Amino acid sequence: MDVAARVTSKGQVTVPKAVREALGVSEGDAIIFRIEGNRAVVARTPDFLELAGTLRIPATKKNAAWDNVIKSTRAIRAAKKS
Repeated sequence: MDVAARVTSKGQVTVPKAVREALGVSEGDAIIFRIEGNRAVVARTPDFLELAGTLRIPATKKNAAWDNVIKSTRAIRAAKKS
């Protein structure tokens, strides 16, 4: 689908209704612009709460304090670089 829009003097663009509907974007939603060569790709920003539970968490990191998870992950990465 190709849909055109104009840039205003303030650099703003209204996302056309057909594009909003295709992406499932509504008022207040965030979108991202990804630059690929001389093109910009518009995508809906995922709602991170919708992603909850979609990743398997290793048993060693379940119910662990976030600071400890970060420290151990950094230590593992540093050991791999050496």
